[in-house]
Amino acid sequence: MEALKLANAPMPLPLISAAPRPRRLFSPVTFARNLRLLRGSNYIINLSFVGQTQVKVSSSYTQKLTSSQKINFTTKCASVEPMTQDMVENRENEYPISGDDIRTCFLNFYASRGHKILPSASLVPDDPTVLLTIAGMLQFKPIFLGKEPRSVPCATTSQRCIRTNDIENVGRTTRHHTFFEMLGNFSFGDYFKKEAILWSWELTTKEYKLPPERLWISIFDKDDEAFSIWHDEVGVPKERIKRMGEDDNFWTSGVTGPCGPCSEIYYDFHPDRGHANADLSDDSRFIEFYNLVFMQYNKKEDGSLELLKQKNIDTGMGLERMARILQQVPNNYETDLIFPIIQKAASLAKVSYAKADDSTKTNLKVIGDHMRAIVYLIKDGVLPSNIGRGYVARRLIRRVVRIGRLLGIKGNGEGIQECAFVPELAKTVIELSYQIDPDVKGRTNHILEELKREELRFVQTLERGEKLLDQFLSNALLSSRENGGKPCLDGKDVFLLYDTYGFPVEITTEAAEERGVSLDMNGFDIEMENQRRQSQAAHSAVKLMVGNEVELAQCVPDTEFLGYDMLSAYATVKGLLLNGEPVTEGYEGSDMEIMLDRTPFYAESGGQIGDNGFLYYEGNQDAKSTVTVEIKDVQKSLGNIFVHKGIITEGKIEVGSEVCAAVDPILRQRAKVHHTATHLLQAALRTVIGQETSQAGSLVAFDRLRFDFNFHRPLSEEELLKIEELINQWISDSTLLQTKVMPLSDAKKAGAIAMFGEKYGELVRVVEVPGVSMELCGGTHVSNTSEIRGFKIISEQGIASGIRRIEAVAGEAFIEYVTARDNNMRRLCSLLKAKADDVTGRVEAILEELRAARNEISALRNTVAILKASSLLNRAFVIGTSNIRVVVESMDEMDADALKNAAEFLVNSLKDPAVVVLGSCPGDGKVSLVAACTPSVVKMGIQAGKFIAGIAKLCGGGGGGKPNFAQAGGRKPENLKDALEKARTELIAVLNGKASDSQLN
Repeated sequence: MEALKLANAPMPLPLISAAPRPRRLFSPVTFARNLRLLRGSNYIINLSFVGQTQVKVSSSYTQKLTSSQKINFTTKCASVEPMTQDMVENRENEYPISGDDIRTCFLNFYASRGHKILPSASLVPDDPTVLLTIAGMLQFKPIFLGKEPRSVPCATTSQRCIRTNDIENVGRTTRHHTFFEMLGNFSFGDYFKKEAILWSWELTTKEYKLPPERLWISIFDKDDEAFSIWHDEVGVPKERIKRMGEDDNFWTSGVTGPCGPCSEIYYDFHPDRGHANADLSDDSRFIEFYNLVFMQYNKKEDGSLELLKQKNIDTGMGLERMARILQQVPNNYETDLIFPIIQKAASLAKVSYAKADDSTKTNLKVIGDHMRAIVYLIKDGVLPSNIGRGYVARRLIRRVVRIGRLLGIKGNGEGIQECAFVPELAKTVIELSYQIDPDVKGRTNHILEELKREELRFVQTLERGEKLLDQFLSNALLSSRENGGKPCLDGKDVFLLYDTYGFPVEITTEAAEERGVSLDMNGFDIEMENQRRQSQAAHSAVKLMVGNEVELAQCVPDTEFLGYDMLSAYATVKGLLLNGEPVTEGYEGSDMEIMLDRTPFYAESGGQIGDNGFLYYEGNQDAKSTVTVEIKDVQKSLGNIFVHKGIITEGKIEVGSEVCAAVDPILRQRAKVHHTATHLLQAALRTVIGQETSQAGSLVAFDRLRFDFNFHRPLSEEELLKIEELINQWISDSTLLQTKVMPLSDAKKAGAIAMFGEKYGELVRVVEVPGVSMELCGGTHVSNTSEIRGFKIISEQGIASGIRRIEAVAGEAFIEYVTARDNNMRRLCSLLKAKADDVTGRVEAILEELRAARNEISALRNTVAILKASSLLNRAFVIGTSNIRVVVESMDEMDADALKNAAEFLVNSLKDPAVVVLGSCPGDGKVSLVAACTPSVVKMGIQAGKFIAGIAKLCGGGGGGKPNFAQAGGRKPENLKDALEKARTELIAVLNGKASDSQLN
């Protein structure tokens, strides 16, 4: 059977070879859809089997064809009828190739050329310079820097990425996303420019079947080598090769570091426009879909370039962009990667995407985009919060919720008002996730529950916040009409919406822009301080830097770790650092960093801190060659080089000398106990509060363990007791641990849990407590659970939204903790003269007596305050013809509560109209201020909150409150007298003016 051929078609349809699947032939639906797209016709084709022949379709269609544009096909004939709306809505069934097939085709193409297919890295990178994984090359950054040896000469990946720097363009353009997949092929000193170019062209034109005449190339204007390859070897006409400047086609990682020219492949949607004056930045005509970076230089601090010893290739093909081209849809959102989510959102909103106006379509596209980012962020352990990457997740979720409400989605979109709709959308994302990340489905319950909690939490404040925002915007517009100028929302109001009602600034901005109101961002910046900086912590570039450590890595071999089987061993000194600089020897009193060829010392990783101990050599006493180095920390650096940090307490150490490396056995045992106890703790948590909980961080120290985990509420006392009981039962079972090394895939199939933040190779170490726990772990552990002796939780608390932390002790630290608690109890019994069983009751009785005494003292203070206030009644002065009675006085050292009571007494005693302003210095360098106004004074325009806030600034503070009553504070008691004088002066001036206006009216 021959493939369908379209004679003289302006855009040949691609046939995709995506091994191991066989080459596809066009289905009737695909044929019909592509005829419609190619000819611009709103018809579908009904095909029936009639044998091999050549036919002409009905006259309504042939009017669009010239005599030479007949359709040749095999075993099919066609009739034509109008296309229905339902067929537009169900377009995902008509895609000629799926996004999954495009991904598979890319990976298999490069795998067949010697590339190792590697999994996508987490969206949470092991890199402090970026908040989220923003590029396919990020997981290979240490290799590009020379900090880690390459495990393979070349690799290919489909990397999940998050970028929010262009979030305002999502849904508005055809190509911008927050979440996207970057297909990439990478060479680590293996092949270079020629192979990268030739393979990219072969993949694009032979496998993806894109017409060569529709492809344009951009190169760096000084890269003649790339031009020669593209033109002379590939055969791209020079008029379709654009030379571009450094800003467009020279990739840099930062001020210094690896860099090089790049070349991009563009697809031309409108070749009929010709070559003259073609602009590759014209989104209506071109889309860049493949970027090739030729990493061949190192940029030095003076800006000069030097050739890298190892030239690398870093490429990226946007999966969504290629899907748009091959699936022949008008934008990335209508591909099968995103459109099913859009359809689900449209269904919940009870709208038709095909019939929707542009604004509604944009909103649906935003939802489709953001939902993918949200699901994969939560799957990778990013929970909504107000800081860092958690703020990114919260911002995206709340944008979806707000847009969904704008579209009319109520409750869960299916009639249940008290439920959430975001989890319903997430189900569609999860259904589409298998080829992207097969682990997502196993986290379904966790993802859906977290989304439900976040949405309902936001909805609780959203309605109140929306009303307040509407009021603020109306006030800004009214003020603009009355006073002139452009309407602007006050920065303090923006902060109030953010801090109290959970409105991200971006949502407030969007709502304000819809009504033509700008934001006072300077005022907001002052209120936000560090919070705003946290919200913008995401970087948009990966920073690389080549330094001395690369040269050191070339001189010092990887360290052989012996610490699983022994605590002491002889080793040779391979490198020394003093103040970060390489040296050949170190002397007594020097803080050194020492690299050995082999070591029993464990280097900090997987949450477990590095070992302590000694390096020593006892030479001949006559030669006086004894050396002792006290090791206080061991870190893993430069790939797999262990750096022993310590101080030379005796003698001199030299590169090449032999030393005995001895780990402190007592401290190592403490670390082993706490590490195994951490595994038991995770198993107990999954048993007691649910399998969906997962690790979010850990610390295994000599004196304690710390375990962070994902959970939405505090644990109850009963749950904590149950966890302790389980762990102590497992300890008493005296179970032998089993440790195995196996392929990563086998470990996952066996159910092993990965430790948070760890990277794994093809072979992994699995630590199992049979029947209890199985985890991937490179740390040190006890041989038998009985060595742990005992386990006790010290504390459980929340450290971020959705993140809880347990601190606990085990082994010797457990004994020390229990002993200290027992000693404290003995002291309490002695002080309270009570038995241990009676201590709780005795303390409760003392606390009750203390509360009663405090209440009595408070009542006495209030009585004194009122007595003092009553003496001020005759010091009130009258302003204006309205006889406004005013008291502005200092109350010495009166505390804030008593000052408040005094003000309330005075304003009630003076009767309406009256104003009271009082101040005091209660001690500790503090100032207290209070203002109270009667109703008629408030009607005159005097608001206590605004007035007292201005006065408090003189005292180095601030405050506010209601129009009739407000409190403030400060830290400059020496300025209180001047502040009260200012209050008196301003009240006289303002109230005299108000009184005069009242008389005129």
